[in-house]
This record gives sequence, structure tokens and C-alpha cells, in this order.
Amino acid sequence: MSYPYQIKSLEEYRKVYKKSIENPEAFWGDVASHFYWRKHWNKVLDWEFKTPSVKWFSGAHLNITENCIDRHLPSIGNKPAIIWEPNDPEERHRVLTYRELYNKVIQFANVLKNNGVQKGDRVCIYMGMVPELVVAVLACARIGAIHSVIFGGFSAQSIADRLQDAHAEFIVTCDGAYRGNKEIPLKGVIDDALVQCPFVKRVIVLTRTRTPVSMIKGRDVWWEDEIKQVETQGNPDCPAEEMDAEDMLFILYTSGSTGKPKGVVHTCGGYMVYANYSFVNVFQYQPDDIFFCTADIGWITGHSYIVYGPLSAGATSLMFEGVPTWPNASRFWEITDKYKVNILYTAPTAIRSLMGFGLEPVQKHKLTSLRVLGSVGEPINEEAWNWYFGNIGKSKTPVVDTWWQTETGGILISNLAGVTPSKASWATLPLPGIQPVLVDEQGKEVMPDEEGNASGNLCIKFPWPGMLRTTYGDHERCRLNYFATYENLYFTGDGALRDKDGNYRITGRVDDVLNVSGHRIGTAEVENAINMHAGVVESAVVGYPHDIKGQGIYAFVICQDHGGDAAQMKLNITQTVSRIIGPIAKPDKIQLVSGLPKTRSGKIMRRILRKIAEGETDSLGDTSTLLDPGVVEEIKNGRL
Repeated sequence: MSYPYQIKSLEEYRKVYKKSIENPEAFWGDVASHFYWRKHWNKVLDWEFKTPSVKWFSGAHLNITENCIDRHLPSIGNKPAIIWEPNDPEERHRVLTYRELYNKVIQFANVLKNNGVQKGDRVCIYMGMVPELVVAVLACARIGAIHSVIFGGFSAQSIADRLQDAHAEFIVTCDGAYRGNKEIPLKGVIDDALVQCPFVKRVIVLTRTRTPVSMIKGRDVWWEDEIKQVETQGNPDCPAEEMDAEDMLFILYTSGSTGKPKGVVHTCGGYMVYANYSFVNVFQYQPDDIFFCTADIGWITGHSYIVYGPLSAGATSLMFEGVPTWPNASRFWEITDKYKVNILYTAPTAIRSLMGFGLEPVQKHKLTSLRVLGSVGEPINEEAWNWYFGNIGKSKTPVVDTWWQTETGGILISNLAGVTPSKASWATLPLPGIQPVLVDEQGKEVMPDEEGNASGNLCIKFPWPGMLRTTYGDHERCRLNYFATYENLYFTGDGALRDKDGNYRITGRVDDVLNVSGHRIGTAEVENAINMHAGVVESAVVGYPHDIKGQGIYAFVICQDHGGDAAQMKLNITQTVSRIIGPIAKPDKIQLVSGLPKTRSGKIMRRILRKIAEGETDSLGDTSTLLDPGVVEEIKNGRL
């Protein structure tokens, strides 16, 4: 496959970027013309941010699976689409060619139809990182069902919240999943969630770990039995459902600044075009490359850069079931050499974790196949960037430091590998079509200082095809979260610096959302979970710098009398958070306090708590106006 829209030089980037800003409709219309559409669009873009309302390729019809699979069959049907590396290195890996993937998607699409799934139905997918997860995602898209993948680390309560919000009546899961030396009982967690979700009609269960599970008659069926039934029907075809470009493709839940997770909605046409365009350009993908994205498909990175971006580009996408440190810290490097990986896309958390093992695990491996390295999930610190570039990239392989969000659908700011300049710990330049702007708290554009530098809140002033359209079932929440803070701007929630050359460096969240190991977790969500513990009166949660995770969770908690056993109380609180949200949200530090710094109107001053958590106890500002200034001294003295 060739990519006529792939940028090849810095000069071309500048030319293309200029065109994309001066005439975005012509630019994106040209990119979109390289995909397969059942019906051409009437209008490339119709938008206004006030409501908000954004529509790309209005009137166009397509099915994303025809672009990810069908159109490749005549030319690259025998090319590997998915290479799967299991958790246990002793277990045999699997390869699915584009033709084999097509056949499996058709089969499972028919399974879904046999079980009553129709266009527009929401299907929750809660699986381990196995090839059948990709099959399930694409099968939903094939028949026009809306998939909502939930990360395998979430608790039963978190799943129930998401099922209720989406009113998802169908679930696809596994008996269990392997992750490092752990076995996760996925079906058992689903069963616990379904106590609160009697509306669920069908649960399809794939066999993976052979963990004993409870199968409820009339509701639960085995994946393998359902496939056999399709085979006995003669493996009928499953023509792709014709979808409008603005029909929903998937819902993906992300944490917000309130306790309730919000379902980010992406649609078929614009998301496909942007995931593909950003994939091909940022990574400078070449048709024979092996692309290894280490993310979980439960996150947006897995959606865009394991499934839809690579497959729509006819790429070979490597997916990994395990973790980077099991059975040893060489695992990523073993996989890289085993499959001759050309592009490795991973998270700063993984890089910092592997740095801690020294260079011995790296030096056993050649890593000569690597052509591009990538970083995703959070801003990468300079030390980790230099280690990655120097030891994994041998000081010659470009590192693309990608900034984007669940809501953006794809990478917005990044250097293009080997084409535009890199700068350690800077995301650098916006992709064509992306118009960033830095504003102050009042929404006024920040002008550069004498040296050409600027800093402020990062916003985007013009739509791009991959952007979210709404939050499921609550459009007002979408408006308030992203479009109401500053007029006619999409507010990212991040702060940023910009240098004289137009490079951007992301400085982190400016709202009440934490970025822990690349996972966004709302402080309110964690506080709500802590406050559900019977012994807790009130809590406040902030982030603080963490050597491995980037940001850690620091909880200040007021308790009822805990009998003097503070250690036990902290363990109980941790267990409560793990049970309600999942282990990823467990606080790293819990400080028991007698009170919290509040204004006279009762507002908790998290700014003060954040500075204490970060160790900046000498710059707390004036605390005399607080309801009880003395509590600040107590918290400072008890800092962990």
C-alpha cells in the first residue's frame, strides 16, 4: 500500500501544514479521498464550538471494517495483520493474516447477530489482550454495533457504572486473563457487576485461562460453541453494514473532574481518517514494517494504534498479552528481536520502570531492526527520553514524543519520525490540520516574551476529524468539560510551553485530573471511593511527582476513631478504592489528618495540599483567611 499523503521532509511538512490551516476542508477532503466510501460526502466540515456541533464528511456512507480489512484482501490478503505474543514466552505465538482476520471477523459478526445484537446496540468488551479482542471490536463495527472496551484492571463497580451509563445489553468477555504472574478472573468480575445490571441480555465468554466460571442459563454462552453454530450454518457471509460518517463507532470511558466516568463518543468517518493519517505520518510507517504498540486495547492508544490506525493502513500490528518486566526485564527487547520490530511505541512509565533494572537486560539484545521509537500516555521526562534514545535507539533512532487524549482520537502534537526535528521531553510541532493556542485564565491568547517563549493553557481553535463528538447520553457534559471554559476553543485541560520555533512542551493537567502511568484518573472519583469507607469522614486527593508513574496519588483523609491502628485503616482505605475503581487508582500515600484546609465557604484548598504533597511547604501563600489556619501546620508536619 502506498500513502500519497505521507510527509517526507521538513520543507514538505511546512508546506502541507500551511495548506491545512488555510483550507482545512480541501486538505482533509484530499486525504479522505484515499479511503473506500460507499457514498461520497456532501460537505467536508460543518461546525461550531458553542453547542458544540462538529460533523465531518456529512452525508458520506462507509463501513470502517471494509477500510481495515476488505480493501486489503486482493493485494495483501496473506500479509500478517495481527501478530500476537502471549504472556508466557513458552506458549506459541499466533499470526493472523488479513484474510484470516477477515474470516474470523465475519464469523464473530454472525455470532453477535445470532445473539440478538443489532445496529446501534452497545456491546461491552472486557477481555484480556488476545487476538479475539480485535476480532470482537471489528465484528461490532462490521454490523454497526457500538463497542465499549473496558480495561481489564477495572473493578466490578466501575464496570457496572459504565454498563448502566451506556445501557449495554451485550457483553463479550473471557473466563480469565494472564498478566505477568497474575491470573485475572474476568468472568467473575463481570458476574459481580451484573448484580446491578439486570438489563444485560447476553454474555459471550471466550476460553483463555480455564478458570472455573459460573455460566447462567439463558444469559451466558461460550464463544467457541457459538462459533461452531455459525460453522454448522455453513459460515454465511456478513456484508458490512452501511454507516453514516457521523454514526457512532465506539464509546470509551475516561475519568473526569467529577466522580462519574464520562463516555467519550467517536464516530466512523472522521475517526478513521485521522487515526490512519496520524499513524502513517508520525511513525513514518513503511509497508513491510512490524509495528509494536505496547498499550492495552482498553485505552484509546490501543484503539487507534493497535487496531484502527495500523489496520486501515494495511500494517502489521504486534499485540502483547503480558507486562514488560515478566518473566524478566528483557521482555520488550526479546520481543523486538524475535519479530524484528521496526517501530516500538510505549509509555514513559514502562521506560522509567525498565531503567531501574540497569542496562544488562538491554545489552543481551541486538535491537538493530528498530527504526522508530515512540512515547505515549504522559509527558516524558528528559532523563527517560535520553535513556530511551541512547540505549534502545543507539543514539540514532528518532523518538516521537506524542501528545494526544482519548477525546482527540489520535496524535495532535508530535515530531514526525526522522522528518521534523525532535527535542528531548518536548512534543514539538502540531500535525497538519491542528491549530493549538495558549491562553491565560481569562481565555486571552498568550503572547510570546522577548525570547519568543510562551506558556499557558493549551487549547485547539479549529476542529479536526478525530475529535470527540459528545459524551454519551449527556451532551451538556461534553460542552461544559471541553467547550465552555474558553469561548470558541476546545480546552484540553493541559498546560503547555511553546518555544520560539513553535515547539510545544506539555507541562501536565491544570484541572482535577491525575495522569498516573498514562491513565487519567479524576481526583473526585478517587475521593468518592475513599469516602465510601465506613470509617472515613472526608478526603481530598492530589497528585505529586512519582519516579516511575510520573504522577502519584496522595490522599489526605479525615477518619472517625480508628482505634489507634492507622496502618490498618490505610490498608482498608486502599482495599476500598481497589474494590470500587480498580487497583490502578490505589493511593500511593495516605495521610490521616484531623482537618483539611478550607475557605470560610467550605471549599477545600487543593492548591495548598498539592504544594505540601510536592514538598513545597515554604511557598503555600497566605493561609490566614482559611477557616482553620492551624490545620495547615499539622498537615505540613505530618507529610509522608
